[in-house]
Amino acid sequence: MLLSGDAAMTEDGVMRDVPRRARRGGADRTMQHAVTPVVESRAEPTESVEPFLASEAPGAPEASDAPAGGDFRSWRKERPFLGGLLVALGGVEMFFSGQLDIGHLHVQLGIEGFQATVIPLALLLLGILAMTMPDHHVFYGILSVALAVYSLVGVNLGGFLIGMLLAGTGGVLVAAWMRRSPAPQGDHAS
Repeated sequence: MLLSGDAAMTEDGVMRDVPRRARRGGADRTMQHAVTPVVESRAEPTESVEPFLASEAPGAPEASDAPAGGDFRSWRKERPFLGGLLVALGGVEMFFSGQLDIGHLHVQLGIEGFQATVIPLALLLLGILAMTMPDHHVFYGILSVALAVYSLVGVNLGGFLIGMLLAGTGGVLVAAWMRRSPAPQGDHAS
């Protein structure tokens, strides 16, 4: 290891330390010559990088060869899919129930009609968020249940009770969802 001095390359490929002269008090002091061999290593890649950069690598499966159902199934199992779907369906049902007439009962939009639009859209958003970001499932589940209960007052008796029941059940499923831990490979379920 060269600590000080200038290095010079010799013809045989050895780095030699050429000492600097100390300039204290006019005395010439030289440092010891250190000899360090220079090893030239030019590692050549064992594999070519080009197939990995190309769009179609040899031997790689094409998009049509991969099963599409298996990817969705594994994605679905890693999140509260059923609960999020029920919350979103409850929101959609509440939204369309605000536009319905039952007998002589007609729902008019106004200041109260704003709730009939915001609550179903919030439930739809909560259902989608529960499916896409499962780390916050408890928060989304509790908000879904609270909005479903409030929809009894704000949205035509909770979408004529159907939307409220869908969103409430989905919210409970989202809040109660737990990640599956991988089963030990040595143990078999009986």
